Amino acid sequence: MIEKFADEEKLAQLDKREKLKTRVLKYIMFKKRTEKEVREKFRDEDEVLLEEVIEILKDLGYINDVSYVERFIDDAINLKNLSLYELKYKLCAKGINRNIIDEYFSQNEDKLLDYEKKSAQNVINKKKKTMEIEDIKLYLRKKGYKEESIRVGE
Repeated sequence: MIEKFADEEKLAQLDKREKLKTRVLKYIMFKKRTEKEVREKFRDEDEVLLEEVIEILKDLGYINDVSYVERFIDDAINLKNLSLYELKYKLCAKGINRNIIDEYFSQNEDKLLDYEKKSAQNVINKKKKTMEIEDIKLYLRKKGYKEESIRVGE
């Protein structure tokens, strides 16, 4: 009798884990998420169960903060005008470990600096119709652009 109860409990626990895994998978398949985002979304779930599910999904490659950084920056390069400071800030806000961010930035320094220069030039071109160049430079400095990127637009 005790054995039957233990088996039923194990089955219930497995069922619970599978249901949570399915919910987490749906959440991360809709839009790629960081580990921190998953933890925040499912913070009301059983901690041990959530930890198991996260580890399973990390092992399977569904949750991977390193590839998240790569995709995030590639999207930004293709779609947005941001300073490198803003990129780092946004990644930190997503809960990405600072070491992962710094490593990516150091490995892709030239590419990212070129992106920031082009981004600054795009901002300058857009804003010079309505703003003075000194005001634009001040705006870019506030956004975290490096001086060498701001000087590109002169």
